[in-house]
Amino acid sequence: MLFQQATPDTAGYMIAGYAVLFGVLLVYLTSFFVRFKKLRQDLDILEEFDVGD
Repeated sequence: MLFQQATPDTAGYMIAGYAVLFGVLLVYLTSFFVRFKKLRQDLDILEEFDVGD
């Protein structure tokens, strides 16, 4: 009982971890939507040049 220590308060690290996680998720989703938009534009351009019909 002489060497008992209180549990350290790590709430700040938990909040920082969640902030980093949501930041990375936001960057990933933004990248996904930008690439999807670019893919749609490329597809529209290819459909304009479709001469197979």
